[in-house]
Amino acid sequence: MKVVITGGAGFVGRRLARALGARGELTGPDGTRQAIDEIVLFDAVVPDGTLSEAPDATVVQGDLGDPASVAAVIDRPDIGIFHLGAMVSGGCEEDFDGAWRANVEGTRNVLEAARAVGSAPRLVFTSTMGAFGGDHVRAPVGDFTKQSPQTTYGVSKSIGELLVNDYARKGFVDARAARLATVIVRAGKPNMALSSYASAVIREPLAGIDYVCPVPAETNMPMIGYETCVGCLIAMAELDGDAIGPDRTVNVPGLSASVTDMLEALQRVAGDRSLGKVTIDADPRVAKVTSGWPQETDNRRSAQLGLPKDHNVDTIIETYIRDYVDA
Repeated sequence: MKVVITGGAGFVGRRLARALGARGELTGPDGTRQAIDEIVLFDAVVPDGTLSEAPDATVVQGDLGDPASVAAVIDRPDIGIFHLGAMVSGGCEEDFDGAWRANVEGTRNVLEAARAVGSAPRLVFTSTMGAFGGDHVRAPVGDFTKQSPQTTYGVSKSIGELLVNDYARKGFVDARAARLATVIVRAGKPNMALSSYASAVIREPLAGIDYVCPVPAETNMPMIGYETCVGCLIAMAELDGDAIGPDRTVNVPGLSASVTDMLEALQRVAGDRSLGKVTIDADPRVAKVTSGWPQETDNRRSAQLGLPKDHNVDTIIETYIRDYVDA
C-alpha cells in the first residue's frame, strides 16, 4: 500500500514517516495488514534535510488548497492517509483567509481525494486541544466536552472534525481524528504556533541559548512527547472504526505541565550540562490566547482504546536529548 502524509515535511511528519518506514506495514482499506511500498510527504514547504530524516519517503511539494495537487498524490485505492498539513495558530490569527484555504478547504480536498479512490481508505486527521476554549476548559476536557474554540485555528480544526465525522458516517472514507496536545520537544527553529514556547523552554537552554518565555511560569497546558504522538497516530490508523464509534475524534492522552514543571524537569535531566538561561516576559497577546486553552485532559476514552501515553516530562526531555542533542 501507499501512505501519504500531508504536512509530511514538518517535524511530526518526518518522525511519522521514519516510524512507518521502520514498521514496513499498516492496516489497509480492507482491514488487513499490508506492506508499505511507498511513503509520500506532501507539503507546501520542504526544509533542507527532510529526506535525511525520512529516508524511506519521497517528497512532493504542493498546495492543500488546490484539489488537483491533492488528488495527484492520493491516487490509488490501496492507500493510507495521515492529514497533518495545516496553517498553525499564530499564522491563522494573522491570515484568516489563508487559514480557511489551508485548514478547511484543504481538509475537504484531502477527504474528497480519499473518497474518489473508491475504497473508503483509512485517514487520520490531526486536530488540536485548541478546539476547546472559554469557560469549558476550567475542568479537564474530555472527548465530549463542548467545543468553544477562541482562535481561528481552533475553529478550522473543529470544522475538520465535523467533516471527518460526516465522511465516515456516509462511508466515503474510514476517517478518524486525533485531537493532539502540544507536541514537545520540537527540533529545529520555532514555528508560528502560539504554543511553540513549550518546546523552546527546553530546546534553547539545551543548545546553550538564552530564551525569553512569553507566558507566565504558572501557565499550564497538556503536552505530548513526539515519540508518543507518532505512536498515537499509528494506533489511530490501526483502530477498527467500530471501536471508535460515530464520534470519530479522540483526545490523544495529554500530560499536563506548567512552564515551572518543565524547567524543573530540565534541571533534573540535564545533569552537568551548561544550560542557557530562561527568563519570563509575558507577551499579552500570547498569554491571552494560551490562558483560554485547556489545562488538563480527561484521558479515559483514549485509555480504553489503548493509545500510548507519556508518564512524565523527564522522559520526554531524555528522548529529545538522545535523538537531537547527543546525536
